[in-house]
Formats: sequence, structure tokens, C-alpha cells
Amino acid sequence: MTTALQATRLQDRLSSELTRLKDAGLFISPRVLEAPQRARTRILGREVVNLASNNYLGFADHPFVKERAAAYLHAWGAGAGAVRTIAGTLQIHEDFEAQLAAFKHTGSALVLQSGFTTNQGVLGSLLQDGDLVLSDELNHASIIDGLRLSKATKKVFKHKDLNDLRRLLQEHPTSGLKLVITDGVFSMDGDIAPLGEMVKVAREFGAVTYVDDAHGSGVLGEQGRGTVHHFGLQHAEDVIQVGTLSKAWGVVGGYAAGHQDLRELLINKARPFLFSTGHPPAVVGALSAAIELVQQDSSFIERLWDNTRYFKRELQTLGFDIFGSETPITPVIFGEAPAAFEASRLLLERGIFAVGLGFPTVPKGLARIRNIVTAEHTRDDLDTALSAYAEVGRQLGVIGG
Repeated sequence: MTTALQATRLQDRLSSELTRLKDAGLFISPRVLEAPQRARTRILGREVVNLASNNYLGFADHPFVKERAAAYLHAWGAGAGAVRTIAGTLQIHEDFEAQLAAFKHTGSALVLQSGFTTNQGVLGSLLQDGDLVLSDELNHASIIDGLRLSKATKKVFKHKDLNDLRRLLQEHPTSGLKLVITDGVFSMDGDIAPLGEMVKVAREFGAVTYVDDAHGSGVLGEQGRGTVHHFGLQHAEDVIQVGTLSKAWGVVGGYAAGHQDLRELLINKARPFLFSTGHPPAVVGALSAAIELVQQDSSFIERLWDNTRYFKRELQTLGFDIFGSETPITPVIFGEAPAAFEASRLLLERGIFAVGLGFPTVPKGLARIRNIVTAEHTRDDLDTALSAYAEVGRQLGVIGG
């Protein structure tokens, strides 16, 4: 095959795939932020109120976090230089993991490159042929992809449906490991897993519970320790918690927290850990500062929840459907995808950055704008957003005049 023919076939494939995405309304062109990730940022040359970020506590551009990052950069260099298992484990990596384990009240913790790769690494290391996995139907894509790497039997239970979970456990007995997997906070709807009752059901059948706390860590529980702590399960040896360090903590990375043996297994078997360079020192420093900051100052969590309650209440007063959200993730339902995308465009015209989401990211008929309120938003920011929502909602006929 000639080089020219190979190039033509490649170009045909790229073009056809892009056309398919555009025809299906799934083509993505990300907005570019022209200023730091904050409650107000800059897009297309104008200042906007930012409701699209996962920066729950406002740490992404916090001075204390940036100062620690700079200090670690100067003291330890720009990069780790190797994978963790060869020569890339610096003392600061292990110090931070001990700090994180103490914060989470677990026996140990291991940090991986991202929350996505953490699910791949933990599930790929833990599960074997003959094991049984029960996964909530709305679990994150990283869990779904992680399970694809496993030879375990996989079953999906209806969202937060404990009766369906119990039925599947009864119908699929096994002598292998049984693992019940759930998000702590679900990223599209903002609802919380019924973790206390779920663990009880799992224990009836000798199953372990696995919680992805990406959107719960830094948000729920005492000092933001997460969903597991929120339900008082932080000392339970039959609960594994994983999560991300890129949302409330404002930086990047993922973690697995639990028994020391889990950490040791992952060091030896988790492929993302074994084959990826360790985090740069500046990242480690920023994360260390973020964990310190949330424990030193309770106002971050307090402001986050004060803002969340206010924003939800006022949206409902206007007549919007927020789909029963229980957390700072606040969906506003517009029905079909074109309406949600048009609402996002109209909001941006009014200085509000909030992204529309449609099928297949969310079910048909439940297209929405997903808003995330942060600790950094002021009441003026939220009132500006609410005023814009009122105008757009009436213009599109989603709420009454």
C-alpha cells in the first residue's frame, strides 16, 4: 500500500467521523478561558460569571495554593523524571499520600495520574475471573471503561435502587469477590448515593462497596472528607473509596484510599501507576496546600453550601426544574438538546458561562444546563446569573412570565 493511499484512507476516516459527530449534534468545540479558573473569568474577550467549573472551593487560583506549588517547584524541580516504581517517587509524593490518608481517615492512600485512570487501575488490579460486579446504571464513564478491562461478571442495577441491587446479588451467587460500585455524588443530576443502606445490602451478601467520590470529596462530610465520611463509613474495611484531585482540590490527579494492602497491590499491579510518570512537584505542593486549607478554614465549605442553597431556592422560585439535586451540581432542565444549547448561547450573551448537555450525555427529554456553584461566587454573581436565567427561561417558554 502506498503512503499516499494510506494518507487518503486516514483522511477519509477522520472526515467521515467528524461529519457523523456534526450530523448527530455531538461535535464539541470547547470554550477557551482567557483568564484563570475563577468564579468570574473571561471568554471571547468579556468577563463572565462561571457556572461551568468543578472548582468547588475556589482553590484553582487560590494564592496559598499557588505559593505552595511555586515553593515545591523551586525545591524539587519541574518533574518527577520517572514512573513511581523506578525512580519517580519523591519524598513529597509519599508525604502527601500520608496526609491524604489522615484526612480521609483511612489506613493508606495512593495517588495516581487522574481520577479516570484511578478507576482503570484499581478495578483492573482488584477484579479477577469469577468475581461479580454490580454497578449503578448512572456511574461515571471511567468506571464503565475500568470494568471493560476486567474478566469479572458485570451486572447493572437501576439507579440507587436497593431492591434491584438485592435481586441481582441473589440471582448471581459466586464464590469470588463481590463488588458493589457507585458514584458518591452523581455528576449529571447532583444526587447522592444512599450509601449507608447500600453498604447494608452489600454486607448481607458478603460484598464489598466501592465508591467513586469525585464530586463528593471536598463537598460532603466533615471538612469535605467526602461521601464515605458523610455516612460515617470512613473506618469500614469493606468500603473502598477512590476519587479525583482535580475538582474541589483544584489541581489534578486521582486517589485510592483504604487498607494498606490495597495500596501495596496497586503499586505492584495498577497499570496506570506502573507506566506513567509521577506527578510534578508543583502539583504535589498545590494539593498539599489545598488539603491544609480546607482543614484550617471552615468558611470554604460553609460558603459553598450557603451559595448552593440560595441558588437552588431562587431557581425553583423562578419555576425551573432542578431535578431533585442535593449538591452544588444543579441541573436546570430544558427538555430537548436544541433548547438547552440555545439557552447556553443566550446565557453567554448575558455574561453567564453555563454549558448545555444533551443526549447521549444525559437521557433524551432531559437535556439541561449543568450549573456548579462554588465557594468563591458572591451573592452578586449568583443574582446576575439568576436574572439572566429568568430572561432566558421566559424567552424559551421554559418558565412562565
